[in-house]
Amino acid sequence: MRDLFFVKDYAELYEEMEGGSCEVFEFEHPLGSVYHQFIKREIPIQLENGPYFDLLTPYGYGGPVITELKDKARKDELVTHFCQAFQAYCLEHNIVSEFVRFHPLIDNAQDFKSCYTVLFRRHTTGVTLKGFEDPVQEEFSGSTRKRIRKALKDGVTYRITLNPSDLDLFQDMYIKTMQRVGAEEFYLFDNTYFQKIIDNLGDQLVLVEAVFDSQVIGAELHFHSGSVIHTHLSCTIDGFNHLSPVYVMTYAIVLWGKERGVEFIHSGGGVNPGPDDSLYLFKKRFGRNTEFDYYVGNKIWNEKIYQQLVQQTNSNSESGLFPAYRWP
Repeated sequence: MRDLFFVKDYAELYEEMEGGSCEVFEFEHPLGSVYHQFIKREIPIQLENGPYFDLLTPYGYGGPVITELKDKARKDELVTHFCQAFQAYCLEHNIVSEFVRFHPLIDNAQDFKSCYTVLFRRHTTGVTLKGFEDPVQEEFSGSTRKRIRKALKDGVTYRITLNPSDLDLFQDMYIKTMQRVGAEEFYLFDNTYFQKIIDNLGDQLVLVEAVFDSQVIGAELHFHSGSVIHTHLSCTIDGFNHLSPVYVMTYAIVLWGKERGVEFIHSGGGVNPGPDDSLYLFKKRFGRNTEFDYYVGNKIWNEKIYQQLVQQTNSNSESGLFPAYRWP
């Protein structure tokens, strides 16, 4: 099974939010194949012979991925041919630049570093299930295991639902959680988004709920994609933090995944890149031995038009923000 982030059903969740359309470039060569999925956005700047476009990895991870390699010793050669072919494709379709969020588990950043400017962004976290007879004992910190035992003793239980028929309760809890923590507007997903999750990816959707005294006090959405579970969204009811609902839900999905032969649960990273980010440190409590490297990449496919756009918007191309013309 192809990983969740490399299927159009996932990318289509973000077309409207990103103001573009999901497209795929499939490269076939005697040396192998490359699959590349992205959101194509029109650049809202008037230039002669436009409109022009730029590309963006849908929220999460992605980037080009080698799907077949005939000769491992010639991988770099395949990537070079892909890059040349995609350059021609971009010029033909008025595509100026591209921003890529490479996949930490696939590690495709290393495969394509000759094609893109690749930058390390942060570490991401997770829980390793494969190879550990008891992942809770091996991966969770001692204080984390203690909190779980206390929460279960205090009466917190959990419920796991595969392919839920609706996400109304989850959506309400999630929006209130995001508002409580002051999240950016992008993360306040609407009804259409949650319905699309069910319509497009329902058979991969796992809803975990923490329950206390017949009330749901926490909920998480996960995607089960082959040997990996991706934690997607998490929320809690205000006032119940002392009952450790997130700890119980993480415990629940680890047990569920272990029973089904899952190898990793990928939890993502923190809010900021540094090793002292509070969210990152919290997630590490559940994955003492597990860490992945997350890279981003950028590429200017049409240098001449890119510079015209920078000049038109009076942008600073040395700011480090990419593409610069979208950050005037």
